[in-house]
Amino acid sequence: MAPQFHGEYKVQGGKLVVADFDLAADRLANVSISGDFFLEPDEALADINSALTGQEADASAAQLAQAITAALAPGVVLFGFSAQAVAVAVRRALAKATGWSDHRWEIIPPSVLPTQVNVALDEVLAEEVGAGRRNPTLRFWDWKEPSVVIGSFQSLRNEVDPAGVDRFGINVVRRVSGGGAMFMEAGNCITYSLYLPQSLVDGMSFADSYPFLDEWVMAALESLGLKAFYVPLNDIATEQGKIGGAAQKRLSNGAMLHHVTMSYDIDADKMVQVLRIGKEKLSDKGIQSAKKRVDPLRRQTGVSRADIIERMSQTFAQRYGATTTALGTDELAEARVRVGTKFGTREWLERVP
Repeated sequence: MAPQFHGEYKVQGGKLVVADFDLAADRLANVSISGDFFLEPDEALADINSALTGQEADASAAQLAQAITAALAPGVVLFGFSAQAVAVAVRRALAKATGWSDHRWEIIPPSVLPTQVNVALDEVLAEEVGAGRRNPTLRFWDWKEPSVVIGSFQSLRNEVDPAGVDRFGINVVRRVSGGGAMFMEAGNCITYSLYLPQSLVDGMSFADSYPFLDEWVMAALESLGLKAFYVPLNDIATEQGKIGGAAQKRLSNGAMLHHVTMSYDIDADKMVQVLRIGKEKLSDKGIQSAKKRVDPLRRQTGVSRADIIERMSQTFAQRYGATTTALGTDELAEARVRVGTKFGTREWLERVP
């Protein structure tokens, strides 16, 4: 008879892992792990199956991975996969972890909104996905006013130069996700946010979740002749330099926000007058100047910003069956309320002085 449960997980940049098993008294039974990975010695596969047999069905990915690791003898080599990858495949079989195809995805095209509203929408829409009132969604930003968006945990005075802010009329906003400051003038960046259930990255490390959630972006850029890749933890780069950065926020209701800003045509001279980018931050980049660190997409692709966004949207839709939708009236209204109560207040902006 066919197994009761079947789950698959393709490792980012690695191999396919498949988990087949039954349940007996809410514990894993008749476990069979397979895939196109490499494992030495062969006998270690039986050890992996044995380690999973008898595990509780509600065991976390970390618990399953720990059981596998403990069962493997010193010197066993897992190539193209890991104990964590096996755990994800098992969790997917049990519908405790999900894949892209398990969700109905939507895309909100860019519309011009104040930066504070864009930041507030990230919180509102992530909450809506977690509450089940909105399908997982990709939203592209647009804005008019020049802005700096600082990370949730950054110090305002350490990251932003007040003289530069005043000189160029920059609007400074704090977002809910961590990471570094973003210098954003109209038309100089491509910014998008993903709102999704955490089950999509269940069992993955934070480091692995970043490239996993942006695999579609790399494919879109590659179709434009640009080979992009992640530089751990959250920088996106090409051989010519950094093109963007990502940040995440995980909510208590099971949803998460994954947010990316890419430089399209950034004014590097102005950027370094607005942001304080110290030597310590550049110390592991192998460069001395922040201006040399960022290499815009416009120069590397020769393609318009609108066309890049369109290619990204098309790639996402084709990969995941996403449909275009609109921002809800109630969602936008709630975001504007939160600008007044949170994102537009000095208390929030200066929460880390």
